[in-house]
Amino acid sequence: MNRLKELRLEKNKLQSDIGKILGVSDRAVGNYETGKRDMSPETIIILANYFNVSTDYLLGRTDIRNNVNNIDDNEKQYYMCPVYGNISAGQPNWAEECIEGRLMLDPDLMGIVNPEEHFFLRVNGESMNKIVRNGAYALIHKQDMVNDGEIAVVLVNGYDATLKKFTRQGEMIILEPESTDDNFKTQVYDKTTPIKILGKYVGKMEINK
Repeated sequence: MNRLKELRLEKNKLQSDIGKILGVSDRAVGNYETGKRDMSPETIIILANYFNVSTDYLLGRTDIRNNVNNIDDNEKQYYMCPVYGNISAGQPNWAEECIEGRLMLDPDLMGIVNPEEHFFLRVNGESMNKIVRNGAYALIHKQDMVNDGEIAVVLVNGYDATLKKFTRQGEMIILEPESTDDNFKTQVYDKTTPIKILGKYVGKMEINK
């Protein structure tokens, strides 16, 4: 039997808290805990790093608890990239206590030179589901400028950040959804609305539900 419930209670978290991290329902978390549902390899990695334990410890295969941040797989080095559930209003807070967990990132896979300049953002909503679905993880490179037509994490008017296709036309900023749902409309802002680019979308990781 895996140790998910034990670790969750140790951290004083509810099943709903774990569900938000994984992008699954409370019931799914309960099924993971009882062994009625198998966890995918991606889910195991997310949980192991969230609880700061080895994957074998999480799965009950060993009593060795410690987690290793850099995994040696035939001498390949991986970066444990931080995951943020959202980015709060005002200045982005990259503090350690705001990190929900970490996902294993292979810097060679996407030609990433400085992996520490990246973070994952858990997507909430369907406005960009043609690119990255609700509950998946968008990989973001920290930068304050993007080219027209690129997808960016943008802070609008001091509120929570949004992931949208970014275009600048003169003094106008256009943020476009990429969604199968026509209810999501293009947003247009003039220079009176504070706009801050927090990063550029460079990839995604989707966890099987």
